[in-house]
Amino acid sequence: MAKNVTQAKPGGGHGRIDVHVRAMTPANGAVPVVHAKLNLYKLTQGEVDALKAGNRIEGQRAAVDANPAWMLVARTHTGPAGDAQFAGLENGFYIVLYMNVSPFDKNMFRGRLIGISDGDMRGECAYQLDTKFRLETEFYANGEKLSRLHGLVGDHAWVTVKHDANEKNPMPEMYYVPEAPLQSQGTDGVESSARLNSVGSTEVAVGVYMRAYDDTGAVDPDDAAHYRNARQVIVDESSPLQVAGKITTQASRTEAEWRPVIAHWTLIRNSAEALSFNNYQLFVDHLFCHNAGGVVPDFERERFHDKERAFRSLEKRRALPFNDSDSYRVLKAATEAFVMVNCGVLRTPYAFRGQDDAEYLDRRDLPDDRKLEEELVKRYLSSLDPKTKILPYLALIRSKLPDVRIHMGHQEEHEAELCAGFIRERLVNPCMMELIWAYWQEEGMLVQTMNAITRRFQNVRSPGHGSGPDPLANMEIDMLRPLNNLLWGYVQDEQHRLSVVRRNYEYDHHYGIHLDGKAVRDFRPADSRSKFIEAFHNLLRQLMPFFRQDDDTTVKADAFPILNALKEVHLILSQGAHNQFGDLPSTARIEMLMQQWMLARPEFREFLPTRLMVAHPEPWMDRVDAMKKVQGWSDTSIAHFRDLAMFGEQLLLSIRYSHWSEVYDPTEAFAWARFWRPQAQGYMHAYRAVTGVDLTAETANPKLESTMPSVLLRQRLEAMPRTA
Repeated sequence: MAKNVTQAKPGGGHGRIDVHVRAMTPANGAVPVVHAKLNLYKLTQGEVDALKAGNRIEGQRAAVDANPAWMLVARTHTGPAGDAQFAGLENGFYIVLYMNVSPFDKNMFRGRLIGISDGDMRGECAYQLDTKFRLETEFYANGEKLSRLHGLVGDHAWVTVKHDANEKNPMPEMYYVPEAPLQSQGTDGVESSARLNSVGSTEVAVGVYMRAYDDTGAVDPDDAAHYRNARQVIVDESSPLQVAGKITTQASRTEAEWRPVIAHWTLIRNSAEALSFNNYQLFVDHLFCHNAGGVVPDFERERFHDKERAFRSLEKRRALPFNDSDSYRVLKAATEAFVMVNCGVLRTPYAFRGQDDAEYLDRRDLPDDRKLEEELVKRYLSSLDPKTKILPYLALIRSKLPDVRIHMGHQEEHEAELCAGFIRERLVNPCMMELIWAYWQEEGMLVQTMNAITRRFQNVRSPGHGSGPDPLANMEIDMLRPLNNLLWGYVQDEQHRLSVVRRNYEYDHHYGIHLDGKAVRDFRPADSRSKFIEAFHNLLRQLMPFFRQDDDTTVKADAFPILNALKEVHLILSQGAHNQFGDLPSTARIEMLMQQWMLARPEFREFLPTRLMVAHPEPWMDRVDAMKKVQGWSDTSIAHFRDLAMFGEQLLLSIRYSHWSEVYDPTEAFAWARFWRPQAQGYMHAYRAVTGVDLTAETANPKLESTMPSVLLRQRLEAMPRTA
């Protein structure tokens, strides 16, 4: 194919060329090839003579590809009948080129030479593709293959696309799309199946797609010609069975088709739970308090050794530029080790949990009989090199920059990589955390609670209470408690922590949302994801009618709106994955986990009026709610903000790191909606509790749903009744 062509528009002539493109099929003979790409070139007499001299012409047919010197007059595609027309042609010689791949015919005559003159103003040419493709049908009943020519009502017809070219199936740059009621049984459409529901002759058909070449000679993934390959299946009445006794019927939801990406989502869910505060507290207690209590999950117990080894390595390299802060220093190193080990979902051994994962999939009506690790490695991950697998999304990013080298890493973990190129560890095992976790924790007043405590620790009056008594006046932490020295180190290290302003700018860069308050005035971001909230809430809203349809056992839920919404959110998220994206979320997670751990210390029960009868899922949460009460802040429980952080992170990770831009079949979106239903509905409930906006309501309010959460929180705070 040519890399450069000269193009001209059709002149004002009266000539025309009609083109017909057909494909030969075993059952239906010649069928139209729809959307076949055709280029029309005008040749000089010398160019025609050169072709004839080179024996490139056989009658009207020409065994040629495009020549950069030829004049490109027009390009078009065939219509539904497989026909196309070039009109307005002046006198001269023309070549029509068929521009789609045709691997089944290695010696295809791609060109047609036609002359237009005053005596012959109309030219006509035809392409007849000898495809050698056929459909073979087998019948199954109760999972067993049947050796018979006809199917029976209730059987499953298994249709396989086969060819006589002795090449890979599907051939390069081709794919198949089964027509309903056939459902594809693989990613390439070679095999499909359908249940036979009625007596008579039933047609099964598969669309055969052939991608087009662009003007550079490369294959265009968004342009493909296709034709319909069909055959008839005879269905007979099944023999009636004599049934005696009581018959009970029950309607249940259909099980979703298995997708290999489900294994990846399972790792995301397990990794997010491994990063939870309760697991973090168990690890710290295991490290410093010699298994002070708590039940450690089997998987976490296996990883404790990895985290302890990472801690010992970090402890030697992390130092603070002030004295008497060892307690805080080792806590900081331990927290960093905990996050390092748990955030990478592709770290081996993989974080699959056997029976727990199977039970979760079964509750979601997803196939639970697959070996998740095998599905992940063999069917989902892409190959970076013969020994290394990476996520398909990151493989797509890598393919955009093939000239950038990948650093293989140093023998010593602490050695820095300063040369240009990709950091291999971030490509092979990315640290999967979302900054939205930190955003909702901060909106829930976690950071403000610690700020109030550290101000009181330094004997600074709370700024919001004027000349009245300080709400924390009775907070006196004696020097005999470990918490005293921890707070000392925490206060001393303030200069090295992320500021609220810095986090706020990154919230806006990732998601187009930011905090609202005195500490973040004069907010001037350079780049903002202004459409994220609208797109994300549209996705959540699309889920509700899907769930209602999916719960109705008589309806097949439509997942196309969800697929389109997922593509939109994925695109917006990927635009914000730059600059501080690689480091700030993990740094914020480390700092906030430490804040939660200090708040969970038993000493704070003495200083804050916590409500012991409220069963919070994590022990630090009642301290934040108590601080809100004494300071007169929002009366919305931190439990809802914690749910938004936890569920929001898992949802966004599954969207960000899945290659939605290449998915066109709604089957994957169908599986996504079922897999993440608890997280999605949990997020929507918590969002209503926090902001008052109900994303599950049947009537949408686009303006309110696209309003920034911090604005809604401020409005609710202003409307909150004040007590003297």
